[in-house]
Amino acid sequence: MTWLVPLLVLVPLLGAAVALGLLNHQKLQRAITVVVLVVALAVAATLMVLVDQHGTFVVQVGGWDAPYGISLVVDRLSALLLTVSASVLLIVLLFSIGQGLAADDGEAPVTIFYPTYLVLAAGVLDSFIAGDLFNLYVAFEMLLVASYVLITLGGSEQRVRAGTTYIVTSLIASAIFLAAIGLVYGATGTVNIAQISERVAGLPEHVQLLLHTMLLIGFGIKAAVFPLAFWLPDSYPTAPAPVTAVFAGLLTKVGIYAIIRLETIIFPRPQLNTVLLIVAILTMVVGVLGAVSQTDVKRLLSFTLISHIGFMVMGVGLGSVAGTAAAVFYTVHHIVVQTTLFLVSGLMERVGGTTSTRSLGGLLKAAPLLAALYLVPAFNLGGIPPFSGFIGKLGLFRAAAIDGSPLAYATIAAGVVTSLLTLYALMRVWDAAFWRPKPAAEAAAPHASVAEPHAHLRSPEPAPLTVSEETGKAFHPGGSVTVTDAPHASRASRPETAPTATQGGVGEAPTHVRLPRMLVGVTTVAVLGSVALTVVAGPLYGYATRAAESLESPDRYVQAVLGGDR
Repeated sequence: MTWLVPLLVLVPLLGAAVALGLLNHQKLQRAITVVVLVVALAVAATLMVLVDQHGTFVVQVGGWDAPYGISLVVDRLSALLLTVSASVLLIVLLFSIGQGLAADDGEAPVTIFYPTYLVLAAGVLDSFIAGDLFNLYVAFEMLLVASYVLITLGGSEQRVRAGTTYIVTSLIASAIFLAAIGLVYGATGTVNIAQISERVAGLPEHVQLLLHTMLLIGFGIKAAVFPLAFWLPDSYPTAPAPVTAVFAGLLTKVGIYAIIRLETIIFPRPQLNTVLLIVAILTMVVGVLGAVSQTDVKRLLSFTLISHIGFMVMGVGLGSVAGTAAAVFYTVHHIVVQTTLFLVSGLMERVGGTTSTRSLGGLLKAAPLLAALYLVPAFNLGGIPPFSGFIGKLGLFRAAAIDGSPLAYATIAAGVVTSLLTLYALMRVWDAAFWRPKPAAEAAAPHASVAEPHAHLRSPEPAPLTVSEETGKAFHPGGSVTVTDAPHASRASRPETAPTATQGGVGEAPTHVRLPRMLVGVTTVAVLGSVALTVVAGPLYGYATRAAESLESPDRYVQAVLGGDR
């Protein structure tokens, strides 16, 4: 069944090529993209079961034996992240279809959305199966090209500026990574991860440290660890909700995956574990302090994303099976929950016309289901028992307690503080957006006209308050919402949602807002998926532990890739 492995990259790339050839047939583009991601999910889930039963799957592309050819490798860690990533990619795609992100509008630059999204999917999936550093670099570049297109979709000034910051930072990371690959090849004569693992121990200590540090810096920028995470809060919030959701859920986790491989297969010795634990503490604390100070929901979630990357780095830095297993489990948890929260923030923006907590209010009365959809993943991310966030953090704290060092106990303290402040920040959003009445000035503002078909082509006016300063989306104070992002400009002249009751008095939100069924349905599925992680936490944690045990024995990986008696 090893023939399934290349399909994870080939099918999305072929789908992207076909979708690109159907620029004037967006319904066909949409259907092809959905089918491709369903196939990718089926292949990933099948591999997850087979790898757990039969061991690591390896494909030598073109029949060239390693280390001369390109090796594609799927072990338990790869298979688990492939399955979760394919699920998230499919869910976010369905949300974007419901939102009208790629609407039927010949004037808007949306015909490239579906093929670009499939290239992004190919890059994510290729990252998880790359068996050599150069193939991993190629996967990163696919991600970079596709993500830059998606983050600037619509062409607004804010998005282009954010996209510029994102691409400059990513290019710096890529340059560091590429330089590190050159040095690794010069020192070991190979870029195959398995063969590097065999040869690196024979290098002088200072050479190992240089190679290790450069690779860790390159991957650390991708993962958004402190102090290399400065780019993320300014880049992610400006993109459309589905794009932000998939970025937050997956792109930083590709960096975490690379760090796990680096610390367990390439450099299995605890050379930089102390540095990783210090970085984990700083990432957690600085990230969550940034979240507490935010008044915009998307920026707040971006800072919580940074802070919770620290939990994953903590597990890797402990350098034990228990720590790695907890890090793998927490990575899966965070992919699902963080993506879900960004999808919910998209619905909040659709109802309230903004993601600023200074302008939101009364959403509990206007959209009670939305209130529940926010609260469940918020509790989960905050680590409230019995959710998967609590289970993952408990596993990390237990691994740190087993380690017993003062630095390990410091990570526990930082983790507890981060969890409490995360919950505080998320509940403050609940209070401002859902529980508190809508601000009087906001509710009493004159109704803004959103009927102009091409109003999205102009920069948003700073006034009246019925135009979101963050996103350029106009909204009706009475609850009728019209999204005017460039990707769905053709629908800007007619409301997407409508209130089921008239607006109340000044300072009150409409009694009820009807949300698009598909958006609510997809977001509900995402929320239920985050809850399902708690239901299957036992088997999932067991799988993560088996994956960690394999990672802590690099000889298994080496033998699977290179073969022979090793």
